[in-house]
Amino acid sequence: MLDRYLAKYNAMPIQVRASLWFFICSFLQKGIATITTPIFTRLLTADEYGQYSVFNSWLGIVTVFVSLNLYYGVYNQGLVKFSKDRPVFSSSLQGLTFTLVCGWTLIYALMSDFWNALFHLTTVQMLCMMALIWLSAVYNFWSSEQRVEFQYRRIVQITLTGSVLTPILGIYMVLHAEDKVTARILSTVIVNAVLYSGLFIWHMRRGKTIYSTHYWRYALGFNLPLIPHYLSGTLLSSADRIMIQNMVSASAAGIYSLGYSVSQVMTIFNTAMQQTLEPWRYKKIHDGRAADIAGMAYPTLMLIAGVNLLLMVFAPELVALFAPPAYYDAIWIIPPVSMSVYFIFSYGYFAVFEFYFAKTRFIAVSTMAGAVMNIVLNYIFIGWFGYYAAGYTTLLCYMIYAGCHYHFMQRICRENLKGQKIYDRSKLIKISLGFMVIGFLIMATYPYLYLRYGLLGIMLLAGLIKRRWLIETIRSVIEAKKIGKNK
Repeated sequence: MLDRYLAKYNAMPIQVRASLWFFICSFLQKGIATITTPIFTRLLTADEYGQYSVFNSWLGIVTVFVSLNLYYGVYNQGLVKFSKDRPVFSSSLQGLTFTLVCGWTLIYALMSDFWNALFHLTTVQMLCMMALIWLSAVYNFWSSEQRVEFQYRRIVQITLTGSVLTPILGIYMVLHAEDKVTARILSTVIVNAVLYSGLFIWHMRRGKTIYSTHYWRYALGFNLPLIPHYLSGTLLSSADRIMIQNMVSASAAGIYSLGYSVSQVMTIFNTAMQQTLEPWRYKKIHDGRAADIAGMAYPTLMLIAGVNLLLMVFAPELVALFAPPAYYDAIWIIPPVSMSVYFIFSYGYFAVFEFYFAKTRFIAVSTMAGAVMNIVLNYIFIGWFGYYAAGYTTLLCYMIYAGCHYHFMQRICRENLKGQKIYDRSKLIKISLGFMVIGFLIMATYPYLYLRYGLLGIMLLAGLIKRRWLIETIRSVIEAKKIGKNK
């Protein structure tokens, strides 16, 4: 039997095998990070965990300014556009990023007291941040090129090695350090430096180019206009923790971060579903059959809603598993943030039209609207109701985010698809509203164990009754993956 499965695996096209391993690698990477969370929440106080979470939030924001996210859109496009000169293109963008990091590090060194006070971080933590920005960029440049060339073995080896070594070293250093937050940060820097520094040297030796007027100008011209979009996306997902630390306390930021992290576990399913369906959706638009997308949208939205509802049901048990009693209030953060995960998934069904027809302006406007709204609402409602409010402002902003993309999708359809109606708006509203009502009903049962498990029983019974529908939905997604791969 094993030989038969191996034969089937070996018969798969390299693209399918690569996609399979990229998914497995991503799943294991997130899984290891999730499994080790209960260890760190017990080694760190809520205040220390909050400081570490806020550091990561600042890391995401500062990365946009320092690296310009050059390893995203412009690099992936350039790998294809400049395929004949790929080694030079890659090494020159590595050189540009290294130059930017060095330049910003110098700016920091000249005004270190100002920056330390602004970010509420120490000099060592700020230098670690700069190192992580560079090392992460090095890895992302390398891994993007490996993905384009379907070289999945090396990515899996390096990624999983880092995923295992980082928490192991982190646990050791936290146990033996007085400044546990800095120790946790340093452990990541050390592992990344050991694994990724050689990748930079490899790119430089192969391309032999640090500076290229043509490629530097091309990369900056492409990515600089996208900075508002990248920054807004980061602010939308990170600003709440920074604001909670400044407006409430680091301890409150730690509790909120735990609830947020538990809620984000379900993004594993989001990512898997999106990666599976994205090529299929593009193919449908390309073939003039965009209306077919709706038939996949409704069942997969309900499937993602159901998965997130299960997470909400087990929120009290998950928080107890992930952290000591000091974090218990995180259970009230999970329902609204889990609902946000649903709306993040739904956005993909609308944004695909913006990406297909290259309407990047619409994408930027939607992201910026959500980010600005998030900051304004957090400032108002965290002050009034405490850090719990951040979960609800996050939910509202992602609803607005998805709504903006839906609006722009309709506009694109009017201009490019002769006014074709893709989705039934009333169905989308019913699915979303029903999901939210059940979610808040589950949250209301948190103080009542038997009532909550009664709701779980009803949900499982409904799943049993609808098992054929579930099987057909999953089968349709798998079939879509096959069609997408043949694009």
